[in-house]
Amino acid sequence: MGEPAYNSTELLICIAARQMPDSVTAFIGTGIPMLAASLAQKMHAPNLVPVFEFGGTGAQLKKLPRAVGESRTFYRGVAASGICDIMETAARGFVDYGFLGGAQIDPYGNLNSTIIGPQHHPPKVRLPGSGGANDVGSLCWRNIIIIRHDKRRFVPQVDFLTTPGYLTGPGAREDAGLPPDSGPYRVVSTLALLDFEQDTKRMRLLATNPGVTVKQVIENTGFELVVPDRVGQNEPPSAEELRILREEVDPERFYI
Repeated sequence: MGEPAYNSTELLICIAARQMPDSVTAFIGTGIPMLAASLAQKMHAPNLVPVFEFGGTGAQLKKLPRAVGESRTFYRGVAASGICDIMETAARGFVDYGFLGGAQIDPYGNLNSTIIGPQHHPPKVRLPGSGGANDVGSLCWRNIIIIRHDKRRFVPQVDFLTTPGYLTGPGAREDAGLPPDSGPYRVVSTLALLDFEQDTKRMRLLATNPGVTVKQVIENTGFELVVPDRVGQNEPPSAEELRILREEVDPERFYI
């Protein structure tokens, strides 16, 4: 019997969900992070505490929220507050994980979601900007970045620094006044799972996605990755992950 069929979005959701352990707090944004958090709650992390920007804390994600401020982000939660309280909670160090995305990422996990192009006025492309991403990237202890993998996005230097990663390398976050031992934790891309080398803070290849080679990852990255001698391979979505994702998390196929 062969592996169950799945699409690239389902693979991203499953890999992202696997990065969240049980009994942690996680700042959840719209889209794939919501599905990943819901799948994690149902698969292996029943005590996961989702934190939403507009005040929902600890919701049971029985039905998929469509936005970070709707009623489903409060369902059977432990608290219902507001955006100022949530950002203060992160600033006080009470949010373990954060989810981020962006148009560009560099070797140190810095993100750009503001402009594309060498000049700021006027930019070549104007993007939505930070929203709460700078707060999440600055204040959560471990950040998981979800991003499409190609040379336009994995760049040597971001055109605009929207959200700090490890900035210029070891010690730079601390010098900027950000919490020590915080920063980018994982990059979940359409080609691979990556982390950041402890000593250099540069992006490192952990595992390729099913059917993807190390060479393909390198060819689609616009900077030199740290590539260890042994690179793993991410497991494809299991039949149970796909069943829960399709029947319980997103039965209307709103995202998947």
